[in-house]
Amino acid sequence: MAQQHLDPTDPVAGTVTGDALARYLRAQATEFLRALRQHRETGAGSGNNGTEETVDAARALRRSARRISGSLHTFRPLLDTDWSEGMRPELAWLSGTLALEHAYAARLERLLQALHRLSGATFPAQSVNAAAAGVATGGRAVGGARVAAGAPPTAGPPTTPERGNLTVGAAKAGALLERQLTLARTRAHSSALRALGSSRFHAVADKVAVLASEVPLTPAAAGADLRPQAAAAHERLTDAVAALPLVTAGHPYNAAALTHGLSPDPVPHPQDAPWHQVRLLLRLHRYAREVLESANAPVDVRLLTAGQALNRHRDASEAAAAAAAAARTPRIAPATAYALGVLHADQRHEVEAARFEFQQSWGVNSR
Repeated sequence: MAQQHLDPTDPVAGTVTGDALARYLRAQATEFLRALRQHRETGAGSGNNGTEETVDAARALRRSARRISGSLHTFRPLLDTDWSEGMRPELAWLSGTLALEHAYAARLERLLQALHRLSGATFPAQSVNAAAAGVATGGRAVGGARVAAGAPPTAGPPTTPERGNLTVGAAKAGALLERQLTLARTRAHSSALRALGSSRFHAVADKVAVLASEVPLTPAAAGADLRPQAAAAHERLTDAVAALPLVTAGHPYNAAALTHGLSPDPVPHPQDAPWHQVRLLLRLHRYAREVLESANAPVDVRLLTAGQALNRHRDASEAAAAAAAAARTPRIAPATAYALGVLHADQRHEVEAARFEFQQSWGVNSR
């Protein structure tokens, strides 16, 4: 049986007033404060790279910060302008800073797993069991998991001669990636600790603490209908999706992205930016639906599937960029550069597979 959801564009649906927005923001602020307390109690400032409880707390902090920031963006006409415009960039800074450490760890795991799959080589830092279990935290899937059935075929293991050549450079390629991404992760961890101890963060936490009890709505917000703002978020999403090259996404191979990624130019491929933008707009649309439908609303499978595909797209795109950046390292051995090139191509194939999956889920369910 199809699930029923409140359509923000439906003129006969019940009015949702600013009181619903106030309840949602108070709930998210409470979650933020609860996660912050857990983060402090688990010894996050002791210098370790995070126990499971610390990682969970940081993820909950990011989750609530994203939802508060997204709601302030979507429903900004109903909120005090100076307050909301001051809060949004601070919450974005906090969420981005806390996300970097896990992003680097997940990227390394994904690349090492892909090297193992392509060459058969193993690496000390690799956690094959975690990849096989499909561990996913914070929206980033650890390991190079394939998309669901129905996606086009991606790069499989090379034939024996090429596989032998790849194995020669795979170990050094893995060691190079491990050095670069572990260093980046360590720096991100230090940056996160500095951020959490900074006066800037304490100012944000103080504002969120006030938000948990008092939401600065405009005088007209109490009786205003939230659906026009939610409908505008939905329209921005559909317009961005309509601008995507979904016809191209229906094909299993995109040589232009491969060629650009191995060029001397380190700038990200322009094909990826519209897809990343759709991912952000889809997130804003989801948060707007949460405000309208309350916490007890059923999960929208269509949005969930599309979001997962776009998350995989983001992860594969960033992993491909990391492989290409490593391949530009001066004075590396030809075998190492070859292995990194094959790894880059594999991740760009994963990008195309994720686009194909999004095209299938969105195209079928949006008719």
